[in-house]
Amino acid sequence: MLEWARSVGYSYRFVIVTLRSDTWTGQRGRMTYVLLGCKRGGKYKWYKKEVDFSRTGSRKCECHFRLRGKLVKGGQGWMVELICGSHNHDLAETMVGHPYAEG
Repeated sequence: MLEWARSVGYSYRFVIVTLRSDTWTGQRGRMTYVLLGCKRGGKYKWYKKEVDFSRTGSRKCECHFRLRGKLVKGGQGWMVELICGSHNHDLAETMVGHPYAEG
């Protein structure tokens, strides 16, 4: 499922990353799932306070694109649900040289 989602994202010129995941452990209320999103989602966390923010930048722009993958009962595959299908940024012109696209 991850390979499929990433290949579809690549064909539309954006990178899909895993935001959160969990595995069923037998405890009540826990299920196996994967939450996927755009690499540009969220906010950048500044770890160094002495950095001059005017000269540094981030690719993060709080993109809302999200997919949720749930394991189908019986382990027969995955069900993918689109949570938010829109981006608040332009898609890449080309994926050549993108760090995630090369791997």
